[in-house]
Amino acid sequence: VQLVESGGGSVQAEGSLRLSCVASGITYKGPCMGWFRQQPGKERELVATMEGYGRTLYVDSVEGRFTISKDYAAKILYLQTNSLKPEDTAMYYCAATSGRYFGVVVIAADEFNYWGQGTQVTVS
Repeated sequence: VQLVESGGGSVQAEGSLRLSCVASGITYKGPCMGWFRQQPGKERELVATMEGYGRTLYVDSVEGRFTISKDYAAKILYLQTNSLKPEDTAMYYCAATSGRYFGVVVIAADEFNYWGQGTQVTVS
């Protein structure tokens, strides 16, 4: 399994970015997939996650501003980020579970088995 993120960059506050994560090698249905972020000196934190049926969960700080979605045919996970704030500055990582999660939203980083290399988002 390989996850490759793209779409990060530098934007001004209130701007938007669309992050993409291309997933290859996932041959099973129903993995839970999510976006995490990490700021220097801080632990990696969940941003948004989507379980096998498409149910989603967001961290409170991004609720209403970010949207996680998935193109099932192309196996691409997206994170649309709107109304960005300086505190959203971080390295953003895509993650996927090796198991199937239908109806169960995974939120703990250590329950995700596959990770991308990250894409940097900087908001000024």
